[in-house]
Amino acid sequence: MIKIHIIDLFIILLYIGFVMFVGMRLWRRKTSGAEDYLLAGRRLTLPSFVATMVSTWYGGILGVGEYSYSYGISNWLVFGVPYYLAAFIFAMFIAKKSRRLELYTIPHQLERAYGKAPSLLGAFLVFIMTAPAAYVLMLATLLNFILGWPMLVGLIVGTLFSVGYVWRGGFRSVVRTDVVQFSLMFGAFAFILPFSVVKYGGFSFLQQNLPASHFIWHGGRGAQYIIVWYFIALATLVEPSFYQRCFAAKNESVAKRGILVSILFWIVFDFMTTFTGLYARAALPHLANPVTAYLDLSAVVLPIGLQGLFLTGLLATIMSTIDSYSFLAAMSIGRDIIWRLGKEGEERINFYTRIGLLLTAVVSIAIAWWAQSVIKIWKELGSIGTPALLIPMAASFSEKWRLRPGFALACMLAGGGVSGFWALTKALPLFSGQGSYWMNVEPIFPGLAVTLFLLFVDHVSRKKGR
Repeated sequence: MIKIHIIDLFIILLYIGFVMFVGMRLWRRKTSGAEDYLLAGRRLTLPSFVATMVSTWYGGILGVGEYSYSYGISNWLVFGVPYYLAAFIFAMFIAKKSRRLELYTIPHQLERAYGKAPSLLGAFLVFIMTAPAAYVLMLATLLNFILGWPMLVGLIVGTLFSVGYVWRGGFRSVVRTDVVQFSLMFGAFAFILPFSVVKYGGFSFLQQNLPASHFIWHGGRGAQYIIVWYFIALATLVEPSFYQRCFAAKNESVAKRGILVSILFWIVFDFMTTFTGLYARAALPHLANPVTAYLDLSAVVLPIGLQGLFLTGLLATIMSTIDSYSFLAAMSIGRDIIWRLGKEGEERINFYTRIGLLLTAVVSIAIAWWAQSVIKIWKELGSIGTPALLIPMAASFSEKWRLRPGFALACMLAGGGVSGFWALTKALPLFSGQGSYWMNVEPIFPGLAVTLFLLFVDHVSRKKGR
């Protein structure tokens, strides 16, 4: 915890008051049905699409600070370039198709293509992947830094507050707050990076005060570690927030153009966050916890008032992802599991989604408390969920490659199961037990290999059958 000036604290409280105001206004507004509550009536315009897309997909701001502080410019090659490429593929080949279908969720598409069992399994996987544990952990870290709250208190209070204003307004609440949060996240780094340059100097300061590995493309982590993130980035093709925004877009053009414009904003933001992390390492080389790199740098370079704006920007960036991912996870539990199993009318979807919000909050807090590492949560869940969903979901849009229902279910079980087992080998004496995976192979690769094999077997057997 650091001493926060009363002016900075007032700015932070103004933001919290704004979020509460939005929540209270929408609390009085009655939603007209599932489409209105889950997708804001499918009327999302291009500016709103871009604002909610950019801010939602960048909630891991403290994790980015942790990585750039520790490993330098490789941050851009790990958390930037692979995701730009995957998002571009999504925009060019999936965005318009997904909007045209007018569905609700990824499990809804799996149900349309493969039936009930793959849909229910997909809903469970989407729930695990979207439960915002990593972002809840970051929010608790930020609250500890600002207010000195214990980690568990920050986890509980931060999560309940972030979920609370979505309870009544649904996706409309997410979009309205994201518009402001989008501005705050860019404003935060538009202040701290120039102030760092003025205080310490330009690129020559970084060259003189950073390890040489910080300017190497792999940052000292090795090629396989970098490459695995390019495969994890393929999770973008099964990223629920992308599909939700496309389903909610006003038309197909908004869906495609919205993602392409968002990529440009992510490139600019990644430049600012990466170089801010480099300045944090150069100026403060002995931090005990690199997760707080941005926070500690702000304390020494920003004047009163601007530090409050910076901390508010970080708070907004994290909360914009927590509310959105909490809502996505709640939809998976509420609509795609509870409602589907109950076989009730659509008027019950909103009620079950709110139950899903509560379950999501509990699960997110539990995972965050167990993992205690943002990067660990991202990597472990991404390495298991991506192999399970990628091939069945991608194939579902193609008449030629669409799997038969039994093979789709087998892909999901085998892909996630093999990757999950491989992740456990790091701790099993029979295989490694030395802190490395079996045969030094990252878990995502065997999982993807199994699903590709099953896709090939299904395709060949269908051709022979014909």
